[in-house]
Amino acid sequence: MKLVIHPKIDTRRLNLLVSVSEELNVINAESYQVALLEIREANGFYGKITPELLATSTCLQWIQSPTASLEHYIFPELVRHSCTLTNMQGLFYDVIADHVLMYILMFCRQMPHYTRQQLQSNWAPLGGEDTRSDFSVGPGMVTAMDLAHSQLADMTVGLIGLGSIGAEIASHCIKLGMRVSGVDPYCDTPPEGVEFMHGDDGLEQLLGKSDFVIIAAPHTPETVGMFDSKRFSQMQDTAYLINIGRGAIVPLNDLRQALETGQIQGAALDVMESEPLGVDDSLWKHPNVIITPHVAACSKRVAERHLETLLENVKRFTNHKPLLNVVNKARWF
Repeated sequence: MKLVIHPKIDTRRLNLLVSVSEELNVINAESYQVALLEIREANGFYGKITPELLATSTCLQWIQSPTASLEHYIFPELVRHSCTLTNMQGLFYDVIADHVLMYILMFCRQMPHYTRQQLQSNWAPLGGEDTRSDFSVGPGMVTAMDLAHSQLADMTVGLIGLGSIGAEIASHCIKLGMRVSGVDPYCDTPPEGVEFMHGDDGLEQLLGKSDFVIIAAPHTPETVGMFDSKRFSQMQDTAYLINIGRGAIVPLNDLRQALETGQIQGAALDVMESEPLGVDDSLWKHPNVIITPHVAACSKRVAERHLETLLENVKRFTNHKPLLNVVNKARWF
């Protein structure tokens, strides 16, 4: 059995792959030309496949993508090919959920506002002068300062996408007392505690009741541009959009308009329709927009999980067992 790797990988990972089976011939291709020569008789491939490499192969059964997202990986010939494609989904679920929770807490506790004030050395609580250093606020009294800040237990979260990432976000939110609803056309069994919104109007219902709308869907032919001006008009004007899915899902012009006209309260974005975001883009300076540069999945644990998944799939492939993370090539996930 023969496995071709291109681009080549480091010696440590290569040695671990070679040790999986004595029957496995691993070719760590030094160049594209070597990969083109070796893939002709290969059974498996790990790395960046191209139409030329695929067309040259004669007995390719399995391709392992080094990435979870496939919008830049899939091409028509690969969709039509009989080989099995697997990806690296399931590596980032908890760290991305942590990132989402950070966004929610920052909005609930007015951190965008207070961060700007800190840079100006300005001590000014939102909603009033009272700093709670005495007993001026009696039992049962609600002040403007109280109304300016929110608690997680009062929030409703709407999830678009209930895969491993969406499910973990739901778990985080439910444990902290938030109400969670979700939509996903490919989810048969929603996570425990999630109110599953069915039918053609399920998304509209979710948007109308959510304080935080979280996009945890992949980039597919179906999701490109799906969260447009129509969807913003269905949100509450006090709600926030959080996108840690893919930038192509949210047209930025529609988002800017929704923020400028007050259709929504704010947004937190780790991904953009076009990256990097232009230096002159108005989103940078919007007082209720949090921007992080596509780092929600960053964690020292991810590299370890990546290697574990690769080794496990190579082991399964050599032993003719079902592979992990098999992709529907036509759907891109």
